[in-house]
Amino acid sequence: MSDPVVIVGAGQAAAQLVVALRQKGFAGRIQLVGDEPHLPYQRPPLSKAFLVEDVPLDRLHLRPESYYGPDTELLLGRRVDSVDASARSALLDDGRALPYGTLVLATGGRPRRLEVPGHELAGIHHFRTIADAEAVRAALAPGARLAVVGGGYVGLEVAAAARKRGATVHLFEVAPRLLSRVASPVVAAFFLGRHRAAGVDIRLGASAVGFAGKGRVSRVRLADGSEVEVDAVVVGIGIAANVELGAACGCAVDNGLVVGRDARTNVDGILAIGDCTAQWSEHLGRHLRLESVPNANAQAEAAAATILGAAPAATPVPWFWSEQYDAMLQMVGVAREGDESVVRGDPVAGPFTEFYLSEGRLVAAACINRAPDFALLRRQLAGGPLPVDARALADPAVPLRTALAP
Repeated sequence: MSDPVVIVGAGQAAAQLVVALRQKGFAGRIQLVGDEPHLPYQRPPLSKAFLVEDVPLDRLHLRPESYYGPDTELLLGRRVDSVDASARSALLDDGRALPYGTLVLATGGRPRRLEVPGHELAGIHHFRTIADAEAVRAALAPGARLAVVGGGYVGLEVAAAARKRGATVHLFEVAPRLLSRVASPVVAAFFLGRHRAAGVDIRLGASAVGFAGKGRVSRVRLADGSEVEVDAVVVGIGIAANVELGAACGCAVDNGLVVGRDARTNVDGILAIGDCTAQWSEHLGRHLRLESVPNANAQAEAAAATILGAAPAATPVPWFWSEQYDAMLQMVGVAREGDESVVRGDPVAGPFTEFYLSEGRLVAAACINRAPDFALLRRQLAGGPLPVDARALADPAVPLRTALAP
């Protein structure tokens, strides 16, 4: 494909695409447009180390500014307002037109809003950007009262970081358990115990129906009629994919911009990568939207290959991690694809590994403080589901490598 390449977005996938293109010998011009003023940076530390410690911003940068060089133009603090796909031109918010040979949409996602009475009060935060994380960190003085709405990974990571900073934390989850969309009941119960042991007031089946305060939030109102006094709130109820720009120029949308393993959309000259996409998964045989750094990196590599006229690699097996207190969760595969689970280890105190089976074949696993298990499982599942003996998986006397042998 002809250059220049215009990348809309400046997150993990966008930065990795720049790296992959340069490493693969792309010599054309790259223009990267990001609506934040920062160089492309890592998001995972924002809800972990960045909240706990005063981490300098430059430690979050994926690459120093000098890396991008004269042939990569960083248009930071700018936004693409529209795309003319027939003319192959992207229009910036300052009126500048960017002609492109290939347009890559790496537009990511935005936090879902909780549209309840009082949601506009100061002190109510969402969590996605450096500015969000800085605002939350400023609110976490020792003794501060923080409410977290949502028991997903971001909400739990923010709660853990807040407790480490000495804040009092209340967490409200509308579902009957934590991590209801993304993890098993066993993993959810483990983290419930960890957070309660750390002093987090977790209320399940609790719906926040409003916020109150004079200009600034001071109370959270729950559906049962109770109120909790707070100094700040973090709403973490998931993200919505930023598909609008692509949809407006004809890209197919199905819980994300629909792409193949080569990162192509259905519109000629437009690729899409990262959190904004629903990518074809060879492991699952369907399109899937994955919000993870490994997926962003893999899609960036696929897009680079496509731009350079090469065949992309097969889509890797999905994997993910979360760190809360002294517990490291590492997951490989998609747990909800399993119809049976087997646990090896102590699911209450840890460490343990939970295996997810479908029709007797291993399709996914979750490892708590068992990095060697995760490394082995990630390699073994790279080729697809594995026929296994469930009893051997559950028996810690049987080495995992032996239990996984065909």
